[in-house]
Amino acid sequence: MYDLFSRKLTVAAIAAAALISTAGCKSGNNRQESVMLSGAGSTFVYPVMTRWIQDYSQQHSNVRVNYQSIGSGGGIQQVKMGTVDFGASDAALDDGQLKEMKPVIQIPESAGPVCITYNLPGLKEPLKLSPQALAAIFLGTIKSWQDPAITKDNPGAQMPKLPVIVAHRADGSGTTNIFTTYLSAVSSEWQSKVGKGNSVSWPVGIGGKGSEGVTGNIRNSPGAIGYVELTYAEQNHLPVAKIRNQAGEYIAPTAQAATAAINAFSSQLAQDPRSPIVNPPATAKDAYPIAGMTFLIIPRDGSDKVKRSALKSFVQYIITDGQTTAGSLNYAPLPDGVKQYDQQQLQEMTANGLPLQ
Repeated sequence: MYDLFSRKLTVAAIAAAALISTAGCKSGNNRQESVMLSGAGSTFVYPVMTRWIQDYSQQHSNVRVNYQSIGSGGGIQQVKMGTVDFGASDAALDDGQLKEMKPVIQIPESAGPVCITYNLPGLKEPLKLSPQALAAIFLGTIKSWQDPAITKDNPGAQMPKLPVIVAHRADGSGTTNIFTTYLSAVSSEWQSKVGKGNSVSWPVGIGGKGSEGVTGNIRNSPGAIGYVELTYAEQNHLPVAKIRNQAGEYIAPTAQAATAAINAFSSQLAQDPRSPIVNPPATAKDAYPIAGMTFLIIPRDGSDKVKRSALKSFVQYIITDGQTTAGSLNYAPLPDGVKQYDQQQLQEMTANGLPLQ
């Protein structure tokens, strides 16, 4: 595994290699036209997006894909302004947001757990947290790691004598949307005082830019706790907490546990793939309770047919062969019903109002 700094270098190297290779790329007697695609948004999807770009570029040397990990809110805004070819968000656009934009299609492309990671020196076993304790931590009512609500969840564990330091996103974030949607579902106090969204007014804590910023704050602050995509915690060698689900089981964040959450909401997702998949019912005993889908947000129409065709091809790769890659990087591969929905959405992409081949 390589660290996040190396990931960024990899993307830059891939982009440079793609540029070099396109200069002399020919097919038969016809020169292949080079294409540059730009995307921005979710930091949650950045690790797997990096791999998707790498793998796709190896098969399509004339296509360069540049993805900026700036947060879901930033990606949505870039799509709205027309400065990127696609965005990525961990929260789908609702009907109100869609009315404020030119027509777009939303394609679920991966799913995964939002993990609770922490820096607790001396704690040998994984931290366990109930929904109530987790909400109280982020509300600021639990201030010490030796609070009775935490020791109750962790019998026999030697909790450090440290104050709780909450780390959260400072930018608009779909990861924040997933996490606060969960907290709103399990805590009426959180719902009434804070609510859910890409950005909220945090009661306590220190903000970080992107998942990278949150991870850095946790790594550098003994007693800190925050929320990130699982790969960020793994790359920074940070532990992750087990969260108690509605079945009463303390579940670690894994791709398999996120898949169990998806399966618990299969009927809702069949009606609307934007449906949240947090806090699954007690029948889903193996489900991790804080999980979500990530969506590609793509303008329905565009003027450049070559670029639009390349984008469609890239997305087609993501929702088919790319799902195997997603599974290897702690993301939950899409269920068949969602893949079928994605294929239908892809057919709505046009160039100058005409269907793409």
